[in-house]
Amino acid sequence: MANSTLVPEFLLEVFAETWEVRVLLSVLFLVVYMGSLLGNFIIIIATTVDHTLNTPMYFFLRNLSILDMGYVSVTAPNACINSLTDNRNISLAGCAAQIFLVFFSACVEIQFLTIMAQDRYVAICKPLLYPIIMNHQFCVQMTLASLLSSLILASVHTSKTFQLSFCHSNVVSQFFCDIPSLLRLSCTDTFNNKLLLFLTAIGLGGSCFTFITISYVRILSTVLKVPVKGERGKAFSTCVPHIIVVSVFLSSGAYVYFKPPTISEIVEDMTLSVFYTIIPPFLNPIIYSLRNKQIKKAVKKVIIRFFIV
Repeated sequence: MANSTLVPEFLLEVFAETWEVRVLLSVLFLVVYMGSLLGNFIIIIATTVDHTLNTPMYFFLRNLSILDMGYVSVTAPNACINSLTDNRNISLAGCAAQIFLVFFSACVEIQFLTIMAQDRYVAICKPLLYPIIMNHQFCVQMTLASLLSSLILASVHTSKTFQLSFCHSNVVSQFFCDIPSLLRLSCTDTFNNKLLLFLTAIGLGGSCFTFITISYVRILSTVLKVPVKGERGKAFSTCVPHIIVVSVFLSSGAYVYFKPPTISEIVEDMTLSVFYTIIPPFLNPIIYSLRNKQIKKAVKKVIIRFFIV
């Protein structure tokens, strides 16, 4: 990647030009960030300490929480500090690291959500085969496969991006470095980069979303056959939020990455980026775990064990 760029550093956007609005948004982002860290940390501690939660479902919940703590930490703290200090500079190495970590985290996130959908599908639709299909070896293999494939994809996209020359401007129209913003700054042909992004989106994002949707449709169809109305309502209240979060995560990311280059609203881009970088780590603990009775019991045990006794 040597001599591939003509700019020494990039300048990131701040949340707003007005100082008061900037402070308000920074505080809001910090609250969401701290909430994300706290919620995910509670899940990690609870599922680690309570040995009754040694099941595939909680194994993946713990992995998702670890990932989400890292995912939200890549963008939120730095964006808040930049807005409050008005320090918009980011080095080429820092920009490359941010692109790599965001892309890596997003790819792992969607794969983990897909595996968790499969876990729920097998547990509800094929309960007798659950111990055989979702064994510990399978869970570890799927986790490693998700991490390895995401590592490869993030490395390829990051290296391809920084093989371009950036001479139009060094102002990134985002509060963090992302690939679409840098492609717009390039003065060389970006067709191959866009094609690679499109193939990745179809291959990974499209297939994962299709698998998740099919899994939850089958879960709902199975639950609808159960005569107990309470169980139906419980299934709907669980499955629908999952699908909504995945849909928002993928649709907001897809729009930012694949919208026509003639449409470039900075505020709109920054707002949509929040929905696939900051909101999912905040909502996942609420939707997937903290509404779960077993998690609540485990959290109470942890509190009693470490803070009361």
